Amino acid sequence: MADALDRPHVTSSPRRAQTRRWFALDGWGLLGLGITTLVVLPIATVFYLALFPEENIWPHMLSTTLPRYVYNSLIMMAGVGILAGTVGTLSAWLVVMYRFPGWRFLQWALLLPLSLPAYIAAFAVVDFLEYAGPAQTWLREIFGWATKQDYIFPEIRSRGIAILVLASALYPYVYFLTRSVFRTQSGAAIEVARALGCGPVSSFLRVGLPLARPAIAASVALVMMETLNEFGAMEFFAVQTLTTGIFSVWLDGSNAGGAAQLACVILVFVFVLVVLEKFSRRRIKFHETSRNMRPPKPLDLHKASGWAATAFCALPILTGFVLPLSILLEHALGRWALWAEPELWAAMLRTIALSSAAAGFTVLAGLLLVFSVRLMRNGLIASLLPVTTIGYAAPGAVLGLGILFPFAAIDHTFADAVLWATGVDPGLLLLGSMGTVVLAYCVRFFAISVGTIDAAFTKISPNLGMASRSLGNTPRQTLIQLYAPLIKGAVATAGLLVFVDATKELPATLLLYSEQTLASSVYSRASLEDIEGAAPAALVIVLISLTAVAIVSLTNRD
Repeated sequence: MADALDRPHVTSSPRRAQTRRWFALDGWGLLGLGITTLVVLPIATVFYLALFPEENIWPHMLSTTLPRYVYNSLIMMAGVGILAGTVGTLSAWLVVMYRFPGWRFLQWALLLPLSLPAYIAAFAVVDFLEYAGPAQTWLREIFGWATKQDYIFPEIRSRGIAILVLASALYPYVYFLTRSVFRTQSGAAIEVARALGCGPVSSFLRVGLPLARPAIAASVALVMMETLNEFGAMEFFAVQTLTTGIFSVWLDGSNAGGAAQLACVILVFVFVLVVLEKFSRRRIKFHETSRNMRPPKPLDLHKASGWAATAFCALPILTGFVLPLSILLEHALGRWALWAEPELWAAMLRTIALSSAAAGFTVLAGLLLVFSVRLMRNGLIASLLPVTTIGYAAPGAVLGLGILFPFAAIDHTFADAVLWATGVDPGLLLLGSMGTVVLAYCVRFFAISVGTIDAAFTKISPNLGMASRSLGNTPRQTLIQLYAPLIKGAVATAGLLVFVDATKELPATLLLYSEQTLASSVYSRASLEDIEGAAPAALVIVLISLTAVAIVSLTNRD
């Protein structure tokens, strides 16, 4: 393979060169095709299991549970999407266009909920607000209420509270993208609108909102996909969605075909979301005609207006980060016996090992794939490159299901062969191992690696690569000696982002890994109402995630 990767690329005519770029599978082409196949295989497996189930329970689900799963999923996606979109867009507009008390701190603090996974926030909020929790206990003590019948309090384990918690955890996706758009748009358009008599609301609705619509559509679609992917929070709030249905049908009902069919429904939802997002902005194109574009000039807000803006921006931070984190700290600090448990440190080491392996393999595969497209000009691999990003849109439960069965088939075939040849049953070697869950993480977050590294390659002139090849360097030497030093920052960022996302991933971990990680430890303890025992592992996840948020903040400073 090394010889094939280093073999010079020579063609004798433009037509033959074009044909070769599309169909010739030299070493780089085979490598790219292999990576693409590995990434797409889980999705293909899910469709195969759904089309050819051993026991077809689709008619039964269609008449019983499926309508409930679909209804709850749609309600959750719509509710979280609307609320997160509204909060994220308005807060981004305020911190870019106005100056008010605390805006400098709030513009970065609004990203903090990204460091706290939704399922951890759900566990903490339910613990705080439920009947035996501090909130209702204080109310009963203050007002002298004796029983639940003496006062009215919202049902905590419900869709409404779940929407609030998930929106508080996911709005930063919208905030981050729309803030970038508002910061880079021309200040002239805003000033013209103000000169024509448009007030703050009219300027936002007539100028700011249309300009940011593509970013809002893309980020809200991402929020809705993350909502569809959520398992831990949905189960804790007792909301039955398509993702929780996969676990129920597969683990409780032992029906792989039915779980795959639900997974296909999720993939249809994801496909519709992507199509709608693209369709909603098909005719929206904005071009900056001025070479000396200047950003909008912020206006000062005074007195009541300024403090109202401060309160609006601070509220999602309090509900999405400060409140859950305070609850976790209250449970964990001072209880040193919890931190001394061997299971916590073992789960931490496993999580670090799994996430590090996933980050390393994902970044390496993304680097090789992007390089084969950028430098080697392989048209076949270039056409398949967008397909490799589908894993990021597919929920972890779907990928877990798609990886579980190919590995199970390989495991059983190998064990049967060894048993036939030696008379010794080696058992199952792949299922439940680190390899399966690392592959799931790689597929799930491959889009992060490809997107970050490809963006770094676009900033490098292709003439550099051509010059390196003309000087006699092989493709491998060009990658190592020329490109690696230039993109090492992007590679490190991609690796860190994959590491953090792998640390937080729950559904795929529950399906594929037999040992406890930080995420599965939090889930298993919290599902048994042991919030105190879950707090240390949850705080470690938050600390790791905060590192990524800090890097995002530092690399996107004004």
